[in-house]
Amino acid sequence: MRKKIVAGNWKMNKNFEEGMALTSEVVNMVKDEVSHEKVTVILIPPFVHVHPVAALAKGTPVLVGAQNCHQEANGAYTGEISAGMIKSCGATHIILGHSERRMYFGETNALLASKVNTVLSNGLTAIYCCGETLEQRNANKHFEVIESQVKEGLFHLDAEQMKQIVIAYEPVWAIGTGVTASTQQAQEVHAFIRQLLVAKYGKDTAESVCILYGGSVKPDNAAELFSQSDIDGGLIGGAALQSRSFVDIAKAC
Repeated sequence: MRKKIVAGNWKMNKNFEEGMALTSEVVNMVKDEVSHEKVTVILIPPFVHVHPVAALAKGTPVLVGAQNCHQEANGAYTGEISAGMIKSCGATHIILGHSERRMYFGETNALLASKVNTVLSNGLTAIYCCGETLEQRNANKHFEVIESQVKEGLFHLDAEQMKQIVIAYEPVWAIGTGVTASTQQAQEVHAFIRQLLVAKYGKDTAESVCILYGGSVKPDNAAELFSQSDIDGGLIGGAALQSRSFVDIAKAC
């Protein structure tokens, strides 16, 4: 039985004071209200907040992640952050390949494959994102797009490395729009991704990988989404910026 994961991606939101207040609220609410046996809660703030958020979460069930990293270990890359730096700040997870990174910064599957290697070499867990645009969905190319993203970004890994990966399916047309894929649509794609893993790595490895749904998850739709056999939690955007809504989503697991 896979343990659920609810990860809150703050994106480029919250100044320092706001971030510390949100972290304190979430940490205390999670300790009091969330079943730690059922769900792992992860806060994923902007880089500048990672260390203080990790300090506030230390000794609690709440884990901390970062929203991206550079593919190299170090070097003359002004403005970039390495996986090793992130780890040293107390993080355990790094998001890779979010649609906003692909769209606005031109990140390719090949680049993301190298980032995956860097994250794993530092003993961290990669949350690898995939998902189609509305145009691709309407053209019935969503399975083709997702298959290429998963295979080109992850299938160079061996079975043991794959167990250190969390996959997040985020239909681009449902991110920040208020539109959510139907439960059937979400489960259909999650099952498709699971079968890709089965074909490559076998059932045991495929069944060990958590696949999260992201795309306007809210407290009122979380329970239905998370009840599906291949949906193992959520990568939460807007609803993660309010402690009450985020913790209520975690409680839906």
